[in-house]
Amino acid sequence: MSVLAIENFGISFGGLRAVDGVGFEAAGGEVTSIIGPNGAGKTTLFNLISGIYPADTGRATIDGTDVTGLPPHRLAERGMARTFQNLQVFPQMTAEDNVMAGRHLKERPNFLADLLGLPSSRRETDKSREASRAALKRVGLGDRAGRLASELSYGQLKRLEIARALVMDCRILLLDEPAAGCNAVETREIDDLVQEIAAEGAAVVLIEHDMRMVMRISSHIVVLDQGRKIAEGRPEDIRENPRVIEAYLGAHGAAEARAAHAS
Repeated sequence: MSVLAIENFGISFGGLRAVDGVGFEAAGGEVTSIIGPNGAGKTTLFNLISGIYPADTGRATIDGTDVTGLPPHRLAERGMARTFQNLQVFPQMTAEDNVMAGRHLKERPNFLADLLGLPSSRRETDKSREASRAALKRVGLGDRAGRLASELSYGQLKRLEIARALVMDCRILLLDEPAAGCNAVETREIDDLVQEIAAEGAAVVLIEHDMRMVMRISSHIVVLDQGRKIAEGRPEDIRENPRVIEAYLGAHGAAEARAAHAS
């Protein structure tokens, strides 16, 4: 059953139709990948889904409830979390504190209790710290909780961002190129982690250029080109789709690829 459903999403910038009539569904327990050549509109689509941009057209639902036009923090309250293509971390804060920054929506703020340092405030902080440590352990960074983010490797920072999303108890996880810039070992670690998160019931929606990773972990793939959806289906269907091959390689390259495959 789909947790997230997107219908006919579209947006224009200065007369350019960046996303045009795109729709898909993402089910819990599955990885849905959004792929396409550079400039296809993938990150713009994520910005629409996560409420950063208001869509010109279309509708979004979570568990059948219309959430169209809700800002990011309201979507987060409904279980949506997101990572970004470019790292969004606080380098001079510890890994633990970076993750705790993503926990604020789950806290019950009380200004007076915080100001006076009352036990209720300390209990709330302790719960957030415990949840943050559990999230770090979940992504394999349990022994890095007290380290500054600036001391972590690039692959560890990618997992740190995922931990910050997980600490929100998300049911919908949008990952924008989580393996970009990672080496083969780091990519495999993130590959395994994404599959584990989906297996635990989350609806994972992934943008990724590493096609080996996409084909290995995806249950469903949506292909964009020039802002429009040109294909959708299982990995084995997408791999052989001529429109997808042409979008990535161009008409001439696609013809050469077909000829090479035939020989």
